[in-house]
Amino acid sequence: MSTVYTQETTTGPTSAQRVFAIVGASSGNLVEWFDFYVYSFCALYFAPAFFPAGDATTQLLNTAGVFAAGFLMRPIGGWMFGRIADRLGRRTAMMISVFMMCGGSLMIAVLPTYATIGVAAPALLLLARLAQGLSVGGEYGTSATYMSEVALQGRRGFYASFQYVTLIGGQLMAVLVLVILQSLLTVDELKAWGWRIPFVIGAAAALVALLLRRSLAETSTSETRGRKEAGTLAGLMNHKRAFLTVLGFTAGGSLIFYTFTTYMQKYLVNTAGMNAETASRIMTVALFVYMLLQPVIGGISDRIGRKASMIIFGALATLCTVPILDTLRGVTDPYMAFFLVIAALTIVSFYTSISGLIKAEMFPPEVRALGVGLSYAIANALFGGTAEYVALWLKSAGMEESFFWYVTALCAISFVVSLTMRDPTREGYLKDEP
Repeated sequence: MSTVYTQETTTGPTSAQRVFAIVGASSGNLVEWFDFYVYSFCALYFAPAFFPAGDATTQLLNTAGVFAAGFLMRPIGGWMFGRIADRLGRRTAMMISVFMMCGGSLMIAVLPTYATIGVAAPALLLLARLAQGLSVGGEYGTSATYMSEVALQGRRGFYASFQYVTLIGGQLMAVLVLVILQSLLTVDELKAWGWRIPFVIGAAAALVALLLRRSLAETSTSETRGRKEAGTLAGLMNHKRAFLTVLGFTAGGSLIFYTFTTYMQKYLVNTAGMNAETASRIMTVALFVYMLLQPVIGGISDRIGRKASMIIFGALATLCTVPILDTLRGVTDPYMAFFLVIAALTIVSFYTSISGLIKAEMFPPEVRALGVGLSYAIANALFGGTAEYVALWLKSAGMEESFFWYVTALCAISFVVSLTMRDPTREGYLKDEP
């Protein structure tokens, strides 16, 4: 199985081999994001166990701060795993990242609470989140690179969209597990010990993903891995324009993505006044629909081009973010809330479905994983990872509407960058690769 595909073979892979490679890479990606997001979705229940002082908003603010701290490790992970992937191979980097995620989830699952060990509890929680942040920081760039390289020429948008299918699938699994636990356990049981179950599931699933990734073949060549600039910052700086372009459109893309996915559950509870179970069910169905949208809109990008997709995203996100969030704030009907969330996620899909691919198309193979991972991780840490914290902080300060305009401003920047960028579908480095 380990000889499924390499770029050094004389013939290209069959369709079945491509599908196997996509599934193999996706399995680890799904587990990585399940483990990472289950923290956010379970925060409503374990926040008092680690941060007992203060009201509900203060406790969520503290857990959101730890969530954001995990994002701050992403640039380091993007650099470290990008270097490994460009110098030692994509498969090696993906195996290490999923193993590290397993350790972080297992640590949270068995962590004593504040009542047992005092301030050491939130400190250890932070340490586990930093390890997970490092892992996810490396996962995005390496898996995006691998899936883009193994995708079929002319249908790369469709194939590569499965990175976000599994990324969203990880979120969906996280919220689905929470919904099941909510139906089986009482609120007191969830707060006492039930919140640990998803982290145990994530740690076990990561081990399965590790075994699957061992069977993947390598998509980089020994020639590109052996180049002097392979995996180096000096080599990456030869492509400054691409690096800055990715930073520009990822800032808005990441911020609006986390606003309407991980933060939306809390927004529906903490602002719209819905109960946690209703909000979880809304987000479960919304994420499922959102997941199905990825290959559809990814396939559209193969026809209209990646630049056109990004322009559509930037324009609609700039125009519609404030109206959607403002309407959601006063919504009482769950069906209306679902419709509004789906409208927002459809707009976001024009970015997420091609997010990894459009970045991979901008860099040559010797610095591709580093370029994709590091540029994404920096923008994601600064804007995506802090989305919840900024939103909750502005709410606690009585300025919640300011967050709506903050998201809009970043999406407007993404729109301008998309207008001025080259179209990687026609001019990117993957255009002439097998």
